[in-house]
Amino acid sequence: MMPPPSHVAAHDYGIETRDLNLWYGDFQALKHVTLNIRQGLITALIGPSGCGKTTFLRCSNRLNERYGNVKTTGEIRILRRNIYDPDVNLSELRKAVGMVFQRPNPLPISIYDNVVFGLRVHSMPRTLTRRALDDLVESSLRDVDLWDTVKDRLPQKATMLTLEQQQKLCIARLLPLKPRVILMDEPCSALDAKGTAAIERLMDDMRGKFTILIVTHNMAQARRISEECIFMLMGEVVEHAPTTSLFLKPSRKETEMYVEGRYG
Repeated sequence: MMPPPSHVAAHDYGIETRDLNLWYGDFQALKHVTLNIRQGLITALIGPSGCGKTTFLRCSNRLNERYGNVKTTGEIRILRRNIYDPDVNLSELRKAVGMVFQRPNPLPISIYDNVVFGLRVHSMPRTLTRRALDDLVESSLRDVDLWDTVKDRLPQKATMLTLEQQQKLCIARLLPLKPRVILMDEPCSALDAKGTAAIERLMDDMRGKFTILIVTHNMAQARRISEECIFMLMGEVVEHAPTTSLFLKPSRKETEMYVEGRYG
């Protein structure tokens, strides 16, 4: 793995991992993963299917613990705190670390209620007036370029939206919770070319406001949207570098073979 730039201080990291290992039963899916993911950047996570990309992503909000027979060692530090410390509040962690999945997953309730759903789960609306909630809904939908499309349809079920609009709504649903990190697991895999372009424009607008870690199998997408790129293979980090360097001058043969389409 390439070291981070020398001018980057520890407080500039959105996610730090140290010797992270994860087993599903007897199978070790992650092996000694040590990474510094810079705050405010879009970092792409690439590698062949089964290499541990999504597993690593789900470690960052401890989502893997929903599955049985999972064992994790090592640490992940987010906002300078090891998220595996025994006193970490999972609800607070998942407010700070939002997740966008491969296929849009809006709830079968109104567009409005989807946006405020996270606030209600965390019992925050009790401190907010209806006007304040309305303002949050509008600002969140504006931030994902959806307000003008749905402002007259807020009581309608979110499942009536197009897939592109549903994925934007799922991102909007995170924003009232003020996350610091947003994890994206193949967020465009269910979308056509137009929808993919729309989500990539949205990610570009979010650049600098959040630490974004995106898993993608689309090498062209990784090159377009990310500033740094991580290549994983068989549960290990092979290379982590600025995206342009990783694609044009990879330091490892395995990376070169993968980005050139000769592996995986």
